[in-house]
Amino acid sequence: MKAAELFVKCLENEGVEYIFGIPGEENLDMMDALLDSSITFVTVRHEQGAAFMADVYGRLTGRAGVCMATLGPGATNLITGVADANMDHAPVIAIAGQASTHRLHKESHQVLDLELMFQPITKYSSRLLTPDIITEVVRKAFKVAQTEKTGACFIEFPENIAEMEVEDEPLPVKHAHSPEPPAERVDVAAEIISNAKNPIILAGNGVVRGKAWKQLDNFAEELCIPVANTFMAKGVIPFKHEMALGSAGLQANDYVSCGFSKADVIICIGYDLVEYHPYLWHPTKDRTIIHIDQSPAEVDAYYPVACGVVGDIKHSLLRIMNLASPNTGNHMRALREALIEDMNQHKDDNSVPMKPQKIIWDLRTAMNMEDIAISDVGAHKMWMSRMFRCELPNTCIISNGFASMGIAVPGAIGAKLAFPDRSIVAVTGDAGFLMNSQEIETALRIKTPIVILIWNDSAYGLIEWKQMNQFGRKSNIDFKNPDFVKYAESFGAKGYRIEKGEDLLPTLKKALADKTVSIIDCPVDYSENLKLTGKLGEMVCPI
Repeated sequence: MKAAELFVKCLENEGVEYIFGIPGEENLDMMDALLDSSITFVTVRHEQGAAFMADVYGRLTGRAGVCMATLGPGATNLITGVADANMDHAPVIAIAGQASTHRLHKESHQVLDLELMFQPITKYSSRLLTPDIITEVVRKAFKVAQTEKTGACFIEFPENIAEMEVEDEPLPVKHAHSPEPPAERVDVAAEIISNAKNPIILAGNGVVRGKAWKQLDNFAEELCIPVANTFMAKGVIPFKHEMALGSAGLQANDYVSCGFSKADVIICIGYDLVEYHPYLWHPTKDRTIIHIDQSPAEVDAYYPVACGVVGDIKHSLLRIMNLASPNTGNHMRALREALIEDMNQHKDDNSVPMKPQKIIWDLRTAMNMEDIAISDVGAHKMWMSRMFRCELPNTCIISNGFASMGIAVPGAIGAKLAFPDRSIVAVTGDAGFLMNSQEIETALRIKTPIVILIWNDSAYGLIEWKQMNQFGRKSNIDFKNPDFVKYAESFGAKGYRIEKGEDLLPTLKKALADKTVSIIDCPVDYSENLKLTGKLGEMVCPI
């Protein structure tokens, strides 16, 4: 068979369902081989969109999402999405065609050293220089991408290698298992927790990747320890759980910050430092930190680990829970109550432009708890992270490792393909929306109904928030938008504009019920940003 055909068989062997990408001259043999494959090729409108689709698909399923481009500019367009997946620890395989190996040694049309270019943003980057190594390279890429900490891998496939004849078959797929936690470290962690006066848990995305959320819930309940989650771990403990404190990560003195400042022991479970810098929640460097994860702790001056329990998170939590003594009471209940008060603050306010709190209230009311919101990056991300209530993990997807704008619309398509029976909402700012809005056509063509909720302020709102907070004036953040309703309709999607606050909830419900792509243009009052900053700056810790 052709090397390209073997490559496709290897992808089938790994359980690949979709490849997101754009055909090109240098992957012609791959594209032809895919016609005879069980794999669905999703033709996108920009390679960045392909990478974001693979990113969110991989994060939601735990199986590597796959994206593909041609050489040169096609490959470089993948870079932002691949970097996002790698820093968010989403399993992704990126594939790029390449020129013939006969011209890689010299200056040549569209030729860049892609293997070298992808090295800093992946766990593994490789080039196929002979058909004989295809089975090993593909198996290694998937193994590395899907093993903790999960991330992105890259394969460069020169066009002359793709058309060569080869006789081979895919390697057996074997999944790595997390090691058991060392008993001695479990004992030490249990002793520290038993002697703690005011412990707190910081739960990260590793809990989701390790599928350890039920064990975390039981751990917190049995030991009476309150839980703050990172943005990327929303839902690992249900918000209705009496130990849930909500999200940590707002770079201001939020209620959760009080919890960390009052704690003597901080138990970090599945926490990746890339999610929320330790200097923001542990500036004093003097608390006792326990690190429970499938990987050893990163070195950081503000993250001095007293005890590291490395191994399967589920088993670590169960074993520590069986040995540790419960905390005497929940001293941080007031933090949870203060956050709930903020969430309820504007639930009946129908003024336009709409308050962020009200938009989130209506969105949460319209969506089922199993439905999935994909947040883009911007001021709305901070509000979604803080106030969008989650009862289940992986129901509010936020990029907070690389945190790239433009992820929401293509990410929503990846989410819909991963979970076709759930409703998907892309929550995006007007700026992030236009970065990948061309994928509306992709969603309509492949029949993936999604709702796109645009928070419209005609500005780079998060940067304005920072500028006004730091300098008291804004700098070059304003722009003009197209008519989003007409824009939606030009694609064949449905478009809505919110002109009365009481219209948002019924519009959301109608859009979620429709089996198409719907775009809702919702004006937002971001004067609430500085009000929140002011309020938190003047806050007296409620515990």
